[in-house]
Amino acid sequence: MHRLLLEKEVKPHEGHKPLVMDNESKQEEPKEMVKPPVRSFWRRKWTTLDKRVAYIISFVHLLCIFAPFQFNWSAFRVAVALKVITGLFGMTISYHRNLAHKSFQLPKWLEYLFAYCGVHALQGDPIDWVSTHRCHHQFVDTEKDPHSPINGFWISHMMWLFDSYTLTNKVCPKYSSDLKKIERNMFVIFTKHGKPDNVGDLEKQRFYRFIHKTYMLHHLTLAIILYNVGGLPFFIWGMCVRIVVVFHSTFMVNSVCHIWGKQPWRTGDLSRNNWLVGLTSFGEGWHNNHHAFSYSARLGLEWWQLDAGWYVIKFLQVIGLATNVKLPSPSHMQNLAVDHKPKEKLF
Repeated sequence: MHRLLLEKEVKPHEGHKPLVMDNESKQEEPKEMVKPPVRSFWRRKWTTLDKRVAYIISFVHLLCIFAPFQFNWSAFRVAVALKVITGLFGMTISYHRNLAHKSFQLPKWLEYLFAYCGVHALQGDPIDWVSTHRCHHQFVDTEKDPHSPINGFWISHMMWLFDSYTLTNKVCPKYSSDLKKIERNMFVIFTKHGKPDNVGDLEKQRFYRFIHKTYMLHHLTLAIILYNVGGLPFFIWGMCVRIVVVFHSTFMVNSVCHIWGKQPWRTGDLSRNNWLVGLTSFGEGWHNNHHAFSYSARLGLEWWQLDAGWYVIKFLQVIGLATNVKLPSPSHMQNLAVDHKPKEKLF
């Protein structure tokens, strides 16, 4: 069974200044970029699990057709507010940078609050999402990558969510007969590597286990609240439209940012910096930066690279709520830079 090769732990720093990481002792020589072959997606068997996931995602998208007919400014403001809450505080700050990469620490009450914001993005509970993302970094741009871009744009964008049969037959045929029993988003990890063991840090916490077991109830509760407060407009805009927008903001990081954009760092994979995705995903579009320094709390490493997630983390650090904030060292940046020019310190 594979284990995630996580970044080495960093000792706490006195005060609340950002930690500057120097990974020269453990970094490998940059590899040549891989080229993406494309495989067929539709000529395959659709399992019950694939159909269930496809129905849910399609249903949410189809309900957005009613958005123009249910529009009012109050509903629109609710959708924008929930996009920020679930996309920025939930997915970007909590799920990705705090839980998956441990690029900074928060008090438990705030960690759980932000994680709960991410729950309502409908992209999986913290245990599932973090496990899948850690697997992505461990096997980036290979056949074992859960959303590998080497198989084409749409597969890396969202089709990977319902391609369990192909993954199972290719990697772990013995799991094919049990595929219908798998009902959570972590099916990619199950079918490729057996029971995942890369989220032990979350599984041992009661809060995350509770969210994992009651995941869909939280979405149902929010939907009922929105409908009771603002009727169908609040439900369509606050749930469906908002969820779809956050969906594709996240999905574009997996697809667009592995196909189009610039590669200032020699990461040996297909990751790229894409300014448009950076705008729509609160800074996650600086993806080549992220793959070069996955432990970094800051993804927009240049002053002009807008990174809303980092701005919030920096603010939390200033007021003493975010600690052990990790950043890449100038020497590590210089080693991976394509142009080999010395990089200025971030601070």
